[in-house]
Amino acid sequence: MRGSRAGTAMSLGVVAVVLGATLAIALFEQGPRPNALDLVLPLLAGAATLARLRHPVTALVVVTAAVVAYYPFARLDGPLLILMFVVLYTAADRGHLVAAIATGAASLLALGYGESGDVRHISDGVFISIMGWVVACLAFGGVTRTRRAYLEEAERRAMEAEHGREEEARRRAGEERLRIARELHDVLGHNISMINVQAAAALHGLKKRPEEAETALRTIKETSKETLRELRTTLGVLRQVDEEAPTAPPDSLARVDALVAATGLSVRTELSGPLDGVPTEIDLAAARIVREALTNVSRHSGTDAATLAITNESGHLVIRVEDDGPGATYTEGSGFGVQGMRERATALGGTLEAGPRPEGGFRVVADLPLKTPFPLNGA
Repeated sequence: MRGSRAGTAMSLGVVAVVLGATLAIALFEQGPRPNALDLVLPLLAGAATLARLRHPVTALVVVTAAVVAYYPFARLDGPLLILMFVVLYTAADRGHLVAAIATGAASLLALGYGESGDVRHISDGVFISIMGWVVACLAFGGVTRTRRAYLEEAERRAMEAEHGREEEARRRAGEERLRIARELHDVLGHNISMINVQAAAALHGLKKRPEEAETALRTIKETSKETLRELRTTLGVLRQVDEEAPTAPPDSLARVDALVAATGLSVRTELSGPLDGVPTEIDLAAARIVREALTNVSRHSGTDAATLAITNESGHLVIRVEDDGPGATYTEGSGFGVQGMRERATALGGTLEAGPRPEGGFRVVADLPLKTPFPLNGA
């Protein structure tokens, strides 16, 4: 809209200058009296020039015909040729380069033919100047059209790239939700099955062996607490499940070697402290953080080597993933990968830090307390 208004304003200005100069020549220049063509042809060419943006080829034909007829048959020598230069540029700029070249060549041939007789109206220098202006207008129009097409293509590619990044972010967020749903299904299924078995044992031995019933009820209490904790933790991260959960076994630190092998990286693993007694919800979150951090190394760091250190001591499980690759994997706090890891750590009362190392490469450090701070009923 802004470009159209600017083009219309420029057309009005050029037409006003040409018609004003023609009128000034008719009023003040000593010479032959003007005839009807001195009035009709400039007005016709001016009107066609004003319509050049909507109908560039029609304007080109009309203005060129008016100019070709003006100089041999009109009596005044007004600057009508300027309007032909304008419409030549417009036609080339709007993609009608063939029509513009054909019209410009035809007008030059007509001018050359008219000057081939005994009477010369213009000098060779003026003819060469007119030819140069015609070529310049055609070339300038072609260049501006090419530049505009390049900018439009660059903008289109940028929009496609942005759309692709949004699609990738949504896909990874969906995968994260599905994985959480699968883990929730596995943990709840296991714990509720255990509650069912223990409740049946308690009912069976309630009268004959009360001590066994008491043990079974205590187990039910502890298992239900763990189940509620896992449910609260996972639902704090889970947003929405759109697909059916996969049937593969959930991630676990007990299968850390399989997690490492799945990334295809050369990973040096350092384990300190027992990992088999880690609570279920912490085990799942820790394994998922390991997977996501190594995946980011594989995709973004520019190296195929990393270091994984897992420490269990002083009531905390600390996970450290480092690489020394040249790539900037991601900025602090950006991306659904970092966001998902941080949400998992925060949901368990822990922390997660992700950022470049001073010596180069990238580092992810998660600190998960082994006792989650959620106040549960009956805890």
